[in-house]
Amino acid sequence: MASNNGPLLADLVTDMPRLPPSAALADALLRLVIALGLVLASAPLDAQATRLKEVASVQGVRSNQLIGYGLVVGLDGSGDQTTQTPFTTQSLNSLLQQNGVNLPPGTSLQLRNVAAVLVTASLPAFAQPGQTIDIAVSSMGNAKSLRGGTLIATPLKGADGQIYAMAQGNLIVGGAGASAGGSKVLVNSLNAGRIPAGATVERAVPTPLAQGDTLQLDLNSADYSTARDVVKAINARMGDGSAQALDGRTVRVRMPDAPNARVAFLADIENLPITLSAPAARVVINARTGSVVVNQAVTLGPCAVAHGNLSVTITSTPVISQPGPLSQGQTVVSQQSDIRIKQDAGSIIQVPAGTKLTDVVNALNSLGATPQELLVILQAIKAAGALNAEIEVI
Repeated sequence: MASNNGPLLADLVTDMPRLPPSAALADALLRLVIALGLVLASAPLDAQATRLKEVASVQGVRSNQLIGYGLVVGLDGSGDQTTQTPFTTQSLNSLLQQNGVNLPPGTSLQLRNVAAVLVTASLPAFAQPGQTIDIAVSSMGNAKSLRGGTLIATPLKGADGQIYAMAQGNLIVGGAGASAGGSKVLVNSLNAGRIPAGATVERAVPTPLAQGDTLQLDLNSADYSTARDVVKAINARMGDGSAQALDGRTVRVRMPDAPNARVAFLADIENLPITLSAPAARVVINARTGSVVVNQAVTLGPCAVAHGNLSVTITSTPVISQPGPLSQGQTVVSQQSDIRIKQDAGSIIQVPAGTKLTDVVNALNSLGATPQELLVILQAIKAAGALNAEIEVI
């Protein structure tokens, strides 16, 4: 007997011919792989739907940013220059006093193996005391490199000023560099590194998962169609009235009372398939890099565009004036500037209406403009009412 998805493993073993033990095992594994491939190939795939966890998150269940100030020691002469970074010396003096070492007043420390750093970390949701998190260490002063350094115990605080983790460990710096005779070669950065599992959580952040009888799901982007589809998917799986859309970005969900039931409830709804609606037409422009990104919903109306290049060239030529013989004058050097303005002829190009992304791209390419010029042309087409999209400048 065989299933609709392919032969059963029992059928493979029954139909297998008598072979030596090693050959029989290899043949059985081969047939098993083929059977699994038939099952996976027959499984339906929904390429247009995405899961609920990709479009929404539980309100209040998020990571929290931590920051701390500390010292990195053990550097090979590449630390801060204490004359230019006095806070490094002050921090070291405070550390020595905490460990019972009191320096005479007026002592000037010339340190080369110590660097002041800022330590940052992200405290994930549900992190409990005793767990470890990764940290990033960045130099604050003029240290040349943090390679080979060790971070001394540094408290990490949250926005409320409370200590949530303690960081300490040996740095991993991904950069490399060398200098000799005034020449310097640098690959990546030597003034920043990471310490995997370098901080231990000391305090947990409460989350609203076990509070109240409802939770709120926040959509990643405001969209009424997506909010409606999320409510329909949850109600169809968990029963009518389980979810209610408050606006285009927030969905309220009624939760069970028991904590274990709440976890099971969220595990069930986070994998529900959600069909995303078409996004709003938008053109994103990066004026610094000249990048233009157009999504598939952008359309063009018929219009005519005239574009011409205007270039200004300034040429400076040195002119030397020599004094006459026995005039006791001095040689004078002056600059003679020549300014030329050139304007290329610009013909009027008719841009046809485009309802597909391919048509829009072909119409914009027909203008023959550079990306920087395209920024201005798109804004002019939008002002003329022929660009059916929202322009966003980043």
